[in-house]
Amino acid sequence: MARPREFDEEMVLEAMVQCFWSRGFEATSVRDLIEKTGLTSASLYNAFGDKRALYRKALDHYVERSIVDRIRRFEELPPREAIAAFFAEILERSFGDPQHRGCMLMNAALEAAPHDPDFQSIVAGALGRIEAFFHDCVKAGQADGVITRSLSAEDLARYLLGVLAGVRVMARVRPERALLEGAVGTALTLLEQSADEAVEQ
Repeated sequence: MARPREFDEEMVLEAMVQCFWSRGFEATSVRDLIEKTGLTSASLYNAFGDKRALYRKALDHYVERSIVDRIRRFEELPPREAIAAFFAEILERSFGDPQHRGCMLMNAALEAAPHDPDFQSIVAGALGRIEAFFHDCVKAGQADGVITRSLSAEDLARYLLGVLAGVRVMARVRPERALLEGAVGTALTLLEQSADEAVEQ
């Protein structure tokens, strides 16, 4: 009979996230993970696998706890408010991070995904969920008359995803409030219905 695990898996996963998020996949050593989690290398490997498997578990945990959770919380809001709230939380997380780590998902897209089809699939799937969230919000907002119909929901969703990626990457190197809020503010302004569209209704 297998012995029950003698550690809190949630806490260990969160510790691994913080370690990989701060250092990236290549720069994170097994010693770093041991120090951060408090487990031995044997315990880590027995529970999760090798370093690559540890990174995948950490990335999956980050996506679920950060991105999927954010979508669940905001998808019940009115469409334009949901998009604004999504970006507002991203900005506050960026400004509130003294390490300027950006987004672990975007970091993985730049570091791991180009060389590993498995990680490329994870990143693409998570970005697809964000794009779908934006698309659903835009589509609903266009139907309600609160979001412009001058561009398709598909194009606006892709544009918002691009703005998000840019903001998250820029937060690592130029975490300036005016710069990041300016980019987001312009994107939200683009969503506004024009006076001509309002008259047409």
